[in-house]
Amino acid sequence: ADAAAATATMEYAAMTTDAAAGEKVFALCRSCHVLEDGVNRVGPSLYKVVGRKSGSVAGFSYSDANKASGVTWTTDVLFKYLEDPKAFMPGTKMAFPGIKNAQDRANLVAYLDSQSK
Repeated sequence: ADAAAATATMEYAAMTTDAAAGEKVFALCRSCHVLEDGVNRVGPSLYKVVGRKSGSVAGFSYSDANKASGVTWTTDVLFKYLEDPKAFMPGTKMAFPGIKNAQDRANLVAYLDSQSK
């Protein structure tokens, strides 16, 4: 897992990102997530998600896998997670299959990062 995480870090760091393009990719997330503080839907609020500990949004019923993961949602971690959530975090309740296109994923992470300041 460490090698995969290191590879993901290098991949994201090497990407040229476009947060405006990432906002369009976020449309894939809107059926379950919003960016408003304290607003949980099928998924937890993604308000200031970058830098947050997984499983920490008040009032959301997380999977045990998510609560126990010890993950902090850095841009590098999000880039890897969003490729294949169930492979990254076995037992997650997130049914989303992931975003295989690295550029779309990097743009989405850049958008989430821009919204987390």
